[in-house]
Amino acid sequence: MPALTAAVLAAFVAYAGAWYLGYIEGNFALLLFTATVVTGCYWVAERLWFLPRRRRAAQRLEAQAAERRERLATQGIQSSDAGDVSIGRERLLMQPWWLDWTAGLFPVILVVFVLRSFLFEPFKIPSGSMIPTLLVGDLILVNKFTYGLRMPVFNTKITEGRTPERGDVVVFRYPPKPSLDYIKRVVALPGDEVSYLNKRLFINGQPVERQPVADFFDRESMRYGKQFEEHLGGKDFRILIDPQRPAFIPGAEDFPSRDACRYTVEGVTCKVPPGHYFVMGDNRDNSLDSRYWGFVPDRNIVGKAFFIWMNFADLGRIGGFE
Repeated sequence: MPALTAAVLAAFVAYAGAWYLGYIEGNFALLLFTATVVTGCYWVAERLWFLPRRRRAAQRLEAQAAERRERLATQGIQSSDAGDVSIGRERLLMQPWWLDWTAGLFPVILVVFVLRSFLFEPFKIPSGSMIPTLLVGDLILVNKFTYGLRMPVFNTKITEGRTPERGDVVVFRYPPKPSLDYIKRVVALPGDEVSYLNKRLFINGQPVERQPVADFFDRESMRYGKQFEEHLGGKDFRILIDPQRPAFIPGAEDFPSRDACRYTVEGVTCKVPPGHYFVMGDNRDNSLDSRYWGFVPDRNIVGKAFFIWMNFADLGRIGGFE
């Protein structure tokens, strides 16, 4: 078992190392699920087989020591090996290293697996597409049960939950490459006609209410940006518009249901297919979103982002957001 366990642990380290160095495309959900299953098997084996064996060995040692003391006592000799027996018993009961690194870690890995798979998952904001709502370096929590629980790895829904609403900030699997997680704001629901024309958002022909607010200062670029407050789906949030950028959408990909979209020099108009959502970044002119690669299927949605739990550069950002 030590050799087998060493091989298993080496395989995990090799997978993580190859993923970190970019040699393979990793899947953390699969890695965590596999680690839970493997350490769980060791934990069960420890409880049902290895620990009882060690206890029986310790009992045999104590029985042998007691028998030896009795024989010596009949000869009038007082034995003084109680300390040695105690040390030997502790050594026999001690969990070997290969169980420490498997069965010993199972409770922690199980808690992480349950929390991450069914309750909350942490993410780090890698880009500025959601400025000013979310900044680069924000560490956020995503609620994974609001839209219904899903089986980890297989992504099959096991509870319904509610459907995403306009204005929700969601994390989802990037449709062109599902191994990547993206974060954007839902702006249109299944069946909606959504237009982004001349940098104004329209839902079913009606302009989305917005008003200008004070310019946003980006500390990364040391520049000011035009900022507006938009009202969508009962939520108020701020967006950035760059008046120097053109209104047309350059480089739109050939995505599924692209024929439901019409591209012009003014922007784009799309009819959202059933079971799909149209998402955009709050940093409207610096966001690779549904305007470029299409609609987000419901099955790709991971959860609703709702809380900044840390930003090491600015602790004042900790808190909830819309």
